[in-house]
Amino acid sequence: MDGNGRWAKRRFLPRIAGHKRGVEAVRSVVRFCTDRGVEYLTLFAFSSENWRRPPEEVSFLMQLFIVALQQEVKKLHENGIRFKVIGDLSRFEPQLVNLIQDAELLTSGNTGLTLTVAANYGGRWDIMQAANRMLKDHPEFVSGFSESDFAPYLALDYAPEPDLFIRTGGEQRISNFVLWQLAYSELYFTDLLWPDFDSAALDLAIASYQQRERRFGRTSEQLPQPSA
Repeated sequence: MDGNGRWAKRRFLPRIAGHKRGVEAVRSVVRFCTDRGVEYLTLFAFSSENWRRPPEEVSFLMQLFIVALQQEVKKLHENGIRFKVIGDLSRFEPQLVNLIQDAELLTSGNTGLTLTVAANYGGRWDIMQAANRMLKDHPEFVSGFSESDFAPYLALDYAPEPDLFIRTGGEQRISNFVLWQLAYSELYFTDLLWPDFDSAALDLAIASYQQRERRFGRTSEQLPQPSA
């Protein structure tokens, strides 16, 4: 979800105004995904590298996360949405950690959209923590292990691998997001800044995805052909 700061700058507003508007975009996209039958949505909200930003901006983002949880979780639950957070929570203050845990517990039985927020998350961190936890549980794997041995220890072990990766803001890179899981995802980049990403933009991304041929190493001739 890239471009909050630039969105504000273009309007001669402080960066925090862009982040506030970005939360509104999150609310809209969650609603759009629910309406379109999307089962899993994962939002990269705060990377492990974002701590390098100015301290006052980081502090504001943490407070914004707290306020968003306080205001939105009940609505998510009422709409049958399961809420999850992935990332290293050890650097967050206790109030935020408690709100995250309470939200996950409250919505754990919901069967609609699974909304995951990646916070203090990095794909390399995820792979490292998964390897360490796996080897702690199975020291014998030090001599070798399979993908099926490793995958359950990844932060997104409860979700299928993403079909579609969307990045707003004009940059064309993954930026350390779910590196393991994106191996066969379709990538979609848009110049739209995140606060401007609306239902029409999401439909364009989905339409682009639907036009892709997903072969997973096979040839086109090997794929199931549509019935006449």
